[in-house]
Amino acid sequence: MEAFWISLVVIFVAELGDKSQLMAMTFATRFKIWPVLAGITIATTAVHLFSVAAGGLIGDALPTTAISVVAGLAFLGFALWTLRGDELTDEESSKAQRTTRNAVIAVTVAFFLSELGDKTMLATVTLATQHGWLGTWIGSTVGMVAADALAILVGRLLGRHLPEKVIRYGAAAAFAVFGVVLLVDAIL
Repeated sequence: MEAFWISLVVIFVAELGDKSQLMAMTFATRFKIWPVLAGITIATTAVHLFSVAAGGLIGDALPTTAISVVAGLAFLGFALWTLRGDELTDEESSKAQRTTRNAVIAVTVAFFLSELGDKTMLATVTLATQHGWLGTWIGSTVGMVAADALAILVGRLLGRHLPEKVIRYGAAAAFAVFGVVLLVDAIL
């Protein structure tokens, strides 16, 4: 139980102001809350399971440079995609309101890539080397999802009060910044 609480608190605090929390806020301006939260939960569960396994097996010897480059390029792609915008026909708009599958997939992939090699992943690896893997896995996952849920609520509130054009440009800029930061991080 100690591993759960330590991991929850450490990862919650580490996630505050992190790029993935900002990304959660950005996604929440474009999609409904539940698909965004589901995507975050799926990605976090998978990444943190890998993290505790890595912590138990290889400690801190992860090849994060290649992961950061792939994630950086993906975020630049997300930026261009967001900037271009999407025009939906009435039929497509109606279908988009009925299905959440595409939003869940987009958020899951984006979060999975962004978390690989991120400080919360490395913190989870480190915690797993010192505490039990199950408690660390569950605690770190709950801590991260809770921190990102706060960002989703803030993103939804902002989304209601800002024009769509401002949201689109802001989201594109945020994704571009995430991509550049990941690439610069990998190079340095």
